Amino acid sequence: MRDLLSLSKVHLHVHLESTVRWATLREIGVANGVKVPDDVGAFGSFAAFFAQNDLVRACLRRADDFRRVAFEFCEDEAAQGVRYAEVSFTAAGHGERLGDLGMPLAAVLEGLDAGREAFGIECRLILDHSRRRSVERAWRTLDLSRRHEGVVAVGLAGDESYPGDPFNEVFATAREAGLHVVHHAGEGEGPASIRQAIGPGHAERLGHGIRVLDDPDLVAEVRERQIPLEVCPSSNLALGFVPALEDHPLPRLLDAGLIVTLNTDIPALIGTPLSAEYARVRDAFGYDDQILASLARAGVDASFAPSSTKSRLHREISAWLSALEGGG
Repeated sequence: MRDLLSLSKVHLHVHLESTVRWATLREIGVANGVKVPDDVGAFGSFAAFFAQNDLVRACLRRADDFRRVAFEFCEDEAAQGVRYAEVSFTAAGHGERLGDLGMPLAAVLEGLDAGREAFGIECRLILDHSRRRSVERAWRTLDLSRRHEGVVAVGLAGDESYPGDPFNEVFATAREAGLHVVHHAGEGEGPASIRQAIGPGHAERLGHGIRVLDDPDLVAEVRERQIPLEVCPSSNLALGFVPALEDHPLPRLLDAGLIVTLNTDIPALIGTPLSAEYARVRDAFGYDDQILASLARAGVDASFAPSSTKSRLHREISAWLSALEGGG
């Protein structure tokens, strides 16, 4: 088995707020007067997970905080062999909370630019919007997205029990403006959520999408339309959507001929960076290097990266796969 750190990877489903190093969180928490408990990172329920997210957001207050976590994201991802990432960030929510709508996004983009220079990783942003929040904030998210070339997409996140239909006009406008659209759907809710996302919701990829298997007709449609899934097995396990990793539907999604990309979603919260995610999948399902390389290739093809970046990454994956055992 080849070294998974040296496999060039793309990361398409990862939330910036859920990548912050705990040591960093404690430092900026102290600087901003926010107490970070010793057991941060441990959660046993969905409510506790959201509490962790709220804690991270409360710590992020200054432009330097946002620049730092973005820069450290690049450093940590590059160490995992990630060569290209599309990282989700709730820019409007932070901006409204801090009374400066544009500051968090501008600072994150500065941190990503610095990270690109330092670590050679190419990163773009997906600005997400919670389904629980207002349509007005979604429009503000879209406005922010259109101001910065570093933003490649917008989309819905959060509790799928809140419908996506109120936001349809926002995402139709996004597509008309040349932005991509990616929604979380088919994780906590079933086929109806997915149909909304890929229909009136204008989604080009599905964040999670694992519940597509609940409806054979929907499987056929997603396969025919070649809509990629951003699958996050360890996150699904940690949040209680699957009882055990061995029970995850990843193999059935692949067997159904769907486009499956492998991602972490919330790596700092669950202690599973992307190379570890690949290793866990390899061990749980007995996947060989060819299958792991195919998952990496799917990520490249499903990304919104420039064609030159995609070509380079495909060459690097081929080199990894063809290398002799113990070679470079």
